[in-house]
This record gives sequence, structure tokens and C-alpha cells, in this order.
Amino acid sequence: MLKTNYKFGEVYALASQLTGDDRSVQFKSIFENANGGVSLLAFRSGQKLDTHLAPAEVMIYVTEGEVEFTMADRKHLLHAGDFMLMGEGVPHSVEAKTDARLVLIKIKASV
Repeated sequence: MLKTNYKFGEVYALASQLTGDDRSVQFKSIFENANGGVSLLAFRSGQKLDTHLAPAEVMIYVTEGEVEFTMADRKHLLHAGDFMLMGEGVPHSVEAKTDARLVLIKIKASV
């Protein structure tokens, strides 16, 4: 079953969905189902997500700003317009070098 607060066929401004929060990284689900989903993340400069495991196959797309993405102990600097793919179960962390926004696409392996 698809979970979303958005209507199919409607147009939405991506940039205004999340504005960032000084207290913590913001997450907003666009839609999700049993196979994965699409979420938005907003970071303020200096905010981090500590090392954790990817819950699915993942694509990270930076829409704004710059982040340092550490995957399996290798650092990658991603800028607006860059994207990266990551496999399920891979340890990774994220640190915003500037205010930044990302689109996170998760796809789970078939059951």
C-alpha cells in the first residue's frame, strides 16, 4: 500500500518542502511502499547523520548545498547536482558542509 500526503498529478515545489532546522536534520517522506520510497532531507551547515547501515539500495541526489558522504570509510564530497548509489547494508554517514538538501530514493530487493 502506498503512503503519501501528496496527490498524483499535482505539481509541488521541491525547495519549499523542507527549510532546515537548527536542532536536527529534517526528513520528509514523499511516498513509500513495501518496496522502498522517496524522502527529502534538509541539513543545516555542520549537521551530521552518524554512521548507520543503508536499509535498501539507495540513490542520494544533492539538490542544494554540499555534503561529505562517507561510505565504507571512504569520503566523497557531493555538490548540488551530484548523485551517488549505495548498496543495502553499507555503513555510511553524512555531514553537511553548507546548508544542504538531498533526495533519498530507497529500493528494497524483491522478496
